[in-house]
Amino acid sequence: MTQPLAYIHPEAKIAQNVVVEPFTTIAQDVEIGEGTWIGPNVTIMSGARIGKNVKIFPGAVIAAVPQDLKFAGEKTTVHIGDNTVIRECVTINRGTVDRLKTTIGKNCLLMAYVHVAHDCHIGDNCILANTVQLAGHVEIGDWAILGGASAVHQFVRIGQHAMISGGSLVRKDVPPFVKAGREPLAYAGINSIGLRRRGFSDDKIMQVQQCYRLLFLNGLNNNAALDQIELELPPSPERDEVVNFVRNSGRGVIKGYSRNGNGAD
Repeated sequence: MTQPLAYIHPEAKIAQNVVVEPFTTIAQDVEIGEGTWIGPNVTIMSGARIGKNVKIFPGAVIAAVPQDLKFAGEKTTVHIGDNTVIRECVTINRGTVDRLKTTIGKNCLLMAYVHVAHDCHIGDNCILANTVQLAGHVEIGDWAILGGASAVHQFVRIGQHAMISGGSLVRKDVPPFVKAGREPLAYAGINSIGLRRRGFSDDKIMQVQQCYRLLFLNGLNNNAALDQIELELPPSPERDEVVNFVRNSGRGVIKGYSRNGNGAD
């Protein structure tokens, strides 16, 4: 159902049962899947690829050109997965020549005033609370949760099942399965409650805890800690995810937390 006060370019590809509310604008090179609801006063620009059963609330701007001075008008896209909810005044920019697309996964919730810059990748089942700000090229793994008013530096990676406290300044990579908080951002334990809710067994949670005890609490540098983890702990998807994430970190990972309140290796 399309309201007469909405503008939809005749070449936009929109499924039959999509609802488009008044005063919304949908540009030419746009695809929208079945069951999606587009609220009033939404702007969807060329390059948007929106899945099924997505909800986009008033004031959102999807697929605007990147805020990157190097952008030269190349053809790029934004992809939003099925069942994702985009709340009021969220802005999601297209990709650049670097990755050519910005991606939001399935079953995500982006709360009001979130900004997702060019070439970001957000996995499935992620929650970005109100006013989270992502710079360009940020990668966020499945099931990650970012607290409100957090700001993430460009090229930072956040691992799967990580939870970051509200108001955080994320300058370094945040490894998987952890909670992170304080300033400067530091390891604050593993996300055990979230892992249990998602079906992780006690044995798997214990192994994740053992990984981070060696990495953050034993006084070892990262390389020595990773060697120790591989030596002492049996292989598993969780162990290998931690090891590979830290070993391949481009910006370096957040620090452990020391008793004097400062980050520590």
